[in-house]
Amino acid sequence: MATQAFTDLKRRLGHAFKWLAAGIATVATLFLLSAWVGSAIPRNAGWVEPESGIEIMVETNGVHTALVLPLVNGAKDWRGEFPASDVRAAHYPYTHISVSWGEREVFLNTPTWSDLSPMVAARIVGVGGDGLLHVAHYVRPAPSDDLRPIRITEGQYRLLVAEIERSIGSEPKRQSYPGYHLQDVFYDAPGRYSVTNTCNQ
Repeated sequence: MATQAFTDLKRRLGHAFKWLAAGIATVATLFLLSAWVGSAIPRNAGWVEPESGIEIMVETNGVHTALVLPLVNGAKDWRGEFPASDVRAAHYPYTHISVSWGEREVFLNTPTWSDLSPMVAARIVGVGGDGLLHVAHYVRPAPSDDLRPIRITEGQYRLLVAEIERSIGSEPKRQSYPGYHLQDVFYDAPGRYSVTNTCNQ
């Protein structure tokens, strides 16, 4: 009798676990699908690129977005916040930096999207996670399908700089972590990643 009850309990737990796993996978899939659909809806459709200003670039891998900025210009010198000495290949004559923000564990432990497990995706959707900054250093990046140049006014650039500075935080010395390659690095950053505050906000 006890053996039968244990077998029944095991069967019910197994069945419940399968439903839970299916539910988590469904939520994660719906989140990724909604993010993909939402990213296809244009914002600021009436915006017109100015004839003169500062050229930046928007970088994407189809899911995640980064901003590629001049390392130094009259409006901002990023070498204080993001020194080349923080990357392993520090000796190159860098001209630009790529800056993005995301969820800490995904950034540090998911070098490719195939490494993202449904359980991690579901955790991010459900409870979110701590923020982390990703900075890559580039030498004269060339436009491509994944790296689009855009010109903005100096005033707009200064607003962008102020927003990035806010996302960096005020800690005088941030903890850094090795990046995926020789020319990138991760930094601790304030903020909490959630479904309403994602890497593409």
